Amino acid sequence: MTDQSTGETLPEESDQDRELRETLGTALGTAQEHIQQNGGFFPFGVTLSNDGEFRIVMIAPGEPDANGDVDAGQMLTDIHHLLRQGRDDFKAVALVSDVTLPDHGSDGIHGAAEHRNGEVRAAIIPYSPTAEGFAFRPMEPDTHEPSIWVD
Repeated sequence: MTDQSTGETLPEESDQDRELRETLGTALGTAQEHIQQNGGFFPFGVTLSNDGEFRIVMIAPGEPDANGDVDAGQMLTDIHHLLRQGRDDFKAVALVSDVTLPDHGSDGIHGAAEHRNGEVRAAIIPYSPTAEGFAFRPMEPDTHEPSIWVD
């Protein structure tokens, strides 16, 4: 492939890179939609099945504690467990959660995608409420260790 503006040859995107990018993008985009519609979201996963279909993996939140808070950390652990159990059926998976970003002074969406061949991509999207809804800042790369296809 050639970049028309510079005449340079660009490397082709591998299937694995495309699958990771699409899986993470689907997860982050879905999280943004949930924030815009509901003001937040519970952790969830997105899978790219061996047949090329994206599916959302969600679980019901547990009972709220005395303060009315739900244990999102436990939900994330439970989703992770489900994804590990079904990993033979997936090419790639992504986990997303609503996080606090103290360095940004805002909340954010954290997403991490993992491919069965071992590559991992992670990103955060800081966001904050506005009078019209929510403002999302540009996506930033983040780090994440493989956790689905490891034993």
